[in-house]
This record gives sequence, structure tokens and C-alpha cells, in this order.
Amino acid sequence: MVKADAPRIDKWLWAVRLFKTRSMATQACRAGKVKVDGQAVKPSREAQAGMVITLQSGPIRRTVKVVELLNSRVGAKLVSQYMEDLTPEEEYRKLEIIKTQSVMRPFRKGRPTKKERREMDDWFGWDS
Repeated sequence: MVKADAPRIDKWLWAVRLFKTRSMATQACRAGKVKVDGQAVKPSREAQAGMVITLQSGPIRRTVKVVELLNSRVGAKLVSQYMEDLTPEEEYRKLEIIKTQSVMRPFRKGRPTKKERREMDDWFGWDS
């Protein structure tokens, strides 16, 4: 049975700093990028301790386990008390490869053109 004070999943994702803003967490849920047991969840779904959440965060797929519930945002040092990161190491290596290869621009080349910006957005999976 779910506790009465169980937070919404979008609020929990924001509180453990997986998203910069709560509205970004809500948009990710609505876009189907947040899944529990392989099924997309609505932002209003209540988080439960022991729940395993998979989310698409840019180019990597993160997997986290809810250790403890919370309703307010916590400092970065305290996040490990509330979630366990189950993301495979390959995903983080993939992110490092992407950072070193695709984002490097020649020195003094200036800002990216509109076409280059769109290509970077597509590559990282960002929504403009």
C-alpha cells in the first residue's frame, strides 16, 4: 500500500537532482522518457521505495532505484541516501566519448551555426 505522503514521481526525480527543474521532469514523463517496469509513467504516479526507474537523459539511459521517499529537493551530497544508481558503466563511457568527439569545435571557430546546433540537439536528444 502506498503511503499518503508519497510524492509524485516527477517531484521525486527533481528532488534527487535527476532533472534541473520539476517542469523538465514532468515533460520527460509526458514524453515517455521515464519508465517503471518497462512502461511509461505519468508524472502524477506516486513514487514507492524499491521502485526501479529507467529514464532517458540526453544520450544515455539511466537506471535508478528509489531507496527512500522525499518531498523537497536535497543537496547533491545527500542524494545517495535517497536513490541507488544502477546505470551500467557503459552508458557513462558512451557519454564521455560523445563529449570528447562531437562537442569539440576548432579554436576560434565561433558559435555553432543553426544547422550545427540542430545536429548537436539531435545527437544529444535535447528538445529545443
